[in-house]
Amino acid sequence: MKLLLDTHIFLWLNTDDPKLTRKARNLINEAHEVFVSSVVFWELAIKISRGDLVADLEELRSALYSNPFTILPITVEHACASAALPWHHKDPFDRMLVAQAISEPLRLLTSDRQLEPYSDLVLRV
Repeated sequence: MKLLLDTHIFLWLNTDDPKLTRKARNLINEAHEVFVSSVVFWELAIKISRGDLVADLEELRSALYSNPFTILPITVEHACASAALPWHHKDPFDRMLVAQAISEPLRLLTSDRQLEPYSDLVLRV
């Protein structure tokens, strides 16, 4: 299975947050490939700079590169795919992650219930 990590899943994994379930950890460990979208770092950078999240962006970037993650860039195709999504969720970062999951295709690992109606590729843990 190829997984795409939602922002909070990536954050919880790299801060050893107990909110990351054992099921999520097992799925990540057993995945053939784990992707982290550049949109994850865009969202983290905004939240950290606004003061909405206390985290060290450089430590998270270092964790990204020191793990066997595949970085998924945002493409024009992903942007166009996001325009076709119904408005179940208004968060642009989450909408982009869903569009990327559908376009590639990848299983989007999230704890966000609002993303489930988009596709059976959304895997809520």
